[in-house]
Amino acid sequence: MIRVVLTDIEGTTSSISFVHDVLFPYAAEHLPDFVRAHYQDSPAVSEQLDSVAAIAGVERQDIDTLIETLQTWIREDRKETPLKALQGMVWEQGYHQGELKGHIYPDAADYLQRWHDRGLRLFVYSSGSVKAQQLIFGFTTAGDFTPYFSGYFDTRIGGKKEPDSYRNILNELGVEASTVLFLSDVGAELEAAEAAGMKTAWLVRDGELPETSRFVARDFGEVDTLLRKR
Repeated sequence: MIRVVLTDIEGTTSSISFVHDVLFPYAAEHLPDFVRAHYQDSPAVSEQLDSVAAIAGVERQDIDTLIETLQTWIREDRKETPLKALQGMVWEQGYHQGELKGHIYPDAADYLQRWHDRGLRLFVYSSGSVKAQQLIFGFTTAGDFTPYFSGYFDTRIGGKKEPDSYRNILNELGVEASTVLFLSDVGAELEAAEAAGMKTAWLVRDGELPETSRFVARDFGEVDTLLRKR
């Protein structure tokens, strides 16, 4: 029986266009000034810049080069953990200033609440930082959904296409793999979760449905039919 739902965000609970057309451009525009304003007085920002310098092999004191590295990573949609952390800080500022509102599909908003009320434990696993995850669900156009989630995982647990990442999540949760349903719009992520023993559902919100033996759903309502069967 499924007792835990682990969900991706982009393309699953929220539109890809919101992430790529709203969040990424916002971070690209505001990140340079944010870094320059906080790199000396914020330990959290300084820690992430240390990581950027180490990964990119650039001088830690060269703030302009660090910023350009971050901008390049944004353009390349790199999943580097320090970039995701800094983006989360910039987005937090935007959400609290009312400049950003998180997108959530109406069916996701409906069923996340239903599943929580039915006693399912809900978790998020996204390449975005935990802070970014909490913000997108905390400031959605439909209200605050953070009370429905029991926890969040990001790339610090491992890459989303690596089976060991899902095994790490299972260890953190302390549950049997067969009791967890992972939701994503990316086949390679589902394959990795299945290799760890999890059940999966492939969200294909637009376009033709793929020919596959894997469970495919257009929305969370269809996922709910799978949950009720199990």
